[in-house]
Amino acid sequence: MIAQPQINRQSEQLTDFPILSASEYLEWESEQELKYEYENGKIIAMTGGTVPHSQIAANFAALLIPHLRGKGCKVAISDAKVLTKSGKYYYPDLVVTCDERDRFAHDFLQYPCLIAEVLSPATEARDRGIKQQNYMLLDTLKTYILITPERPRIEIYQRRDDLAWEYISIAIDSIDFATNDPLIHIASLDLKFPLSILYENIDFNE
Repeated sequence: MIAQPQINRQSEQLTDFPILSASEYLEWESEQELKYEYENGKIIAMTGGTVPHSQIAANFAALLIPHLRGKGCKVAISDAKVLTKSGKYYYPDLVVTCDERDRFAHDFLQYPCLIAEVLSPATEARDRGIKQQNYMLLDTLKTYILITPERPRIEIYQRRDDLAWEYISIAIDSIDFATNDPLIHIASLDLKFPLSILYENIDFNE
């Protein structure tokens, strides 16, 4: 039996907890009510998100699912783990895989083509740091996206044919999409959509 840990609220890393192997982590986490990521033998508790955070992920999924229908792709939000090449397990806010090797995946995905994270104060450093670094080492990943919930901004990292990553940042100062609604292009999925789609039904604080 693995003892129940305490949580360091600043880092969300569990303290007073033994270092686990990957198989021990998977077995332990399957019995938990909450979600936990796994990094170098350590367990990291997932923090709760805001309503806009959840809405953006849902809006993006609602856009992707009909676009990818019939193409053998899976679109998952929040509850699908991704296994990195270095043996870390993360929960992206949204993940897309079109790889046949993930067809019968049950506990985690290994071959995503797109990963998106909706930023928050508690997770932004990791989303831009260690998680991004490990995601980008995945051979199948073509697109990594960061979305800001407090204002209209999307950052896109797209892998080019020469394997280098191209960075695109699109943001608007005004929240009046009627006058300024830039078109977003996800080249790896042959998808174009207005930025406002991601922020549908979200009211910004002035």
